Amino acid sequence: MPSPSVKTVGIISKPRSDRAAALIPELCAWLAQRSVQVLLDEESGANARTGSGLPRADVAKGSQLLVVLGGDGTLLSAARAAIDIDIPLLAVNLGGLGFLTALKVEELYPQLERALLGEYHLVKRRMLHAELWRGGRRVTEHEALNDMVLSKSEIARMIDLEVYVDKNFMCVYKADGLIVATPTGSTAYSLSAGGPIMIPAVAAIAITPICPHMLTNRPIIVPDESEIEVIVRGTAPTYMTIDGQIGAQLESGDQIVCRRSDHSVSLVRPPEKQFFDVLREKLKWGDR
Repeated sequence: MPSPSVKTVGIISKPRSDRAAALIPELCAWLAQRSVQVLLDEESGANARTGSGLPRADVAKGSQLLVVLGGDGTLLSAARAAIDIDIPLLAVNLGGLGFLTALKVEELYPQLERALLGEYHLVKRRMLHAELWRGGRRVTEHEALNDMVLSKSEIARMIDLEVYVDKNFMCVYKADGLIVATPTGSTAYSLSAGGPIMIPAVAAIAITPICPHMLTNRPIIVPDESEIEVIVRGTAPTYMTIDGQIGAQLESGDQIVCRRSDHSVSLVRPPEKQFFDVLREKLKWGDR
């Protein structure tokens, strides 16, 4: 058996997952046989009933490779945990659709065997940087792999969002919300709202309204060098969500500024599995 070049593997898993609970002890034993140290996050420790685990950011800092067990949501969380670390993520789908977690469980060990030897193919996914400004002061900032979403907080009330691209006024959306998505996020919420699918290598950002009042308000793609500013108008309660996981209640006059992040995520992908292969599998393209 060749000696692995990867000596430490971190495992991040979906909370309260029966499939992860069954897989983690087996995976840890498999790695131990190859003299690879394993770091578990707190969810993985709970799943495996070890009673121990580390914060996800600490797992990422101490590992050379991250194995992510779950769905796209788990991967999004893992990506933010590893935001300042250039570390490969090998994501395995334990659930439903899973555009990002494209590997199946039966593909885990063959792909992991290659990854331990450093024989992996990486695809880079650029992230989105979002800042919330209030009263001329930056309140918070986040990195998103998929999207930044503004949505209404009350039933039956649309919100007014004034949008600028590179300081140029674009329009005022009266809608249920607005999505600013990366190419990676174009197959997530943006796609459900009628947005375009973008190949991950495309250097662009999609702006997709959610159920706009005017049917002529359509999604638009801008270069990823652009700065997108959204100003919340009116008094309708509005909520900002980052990757569907981090949120903040907004106030009238709040400004959200989005631009291409300095960070990217490195995903381990089998070289034989291309983007269109995933689309055909997940979206059933070509099925009759």
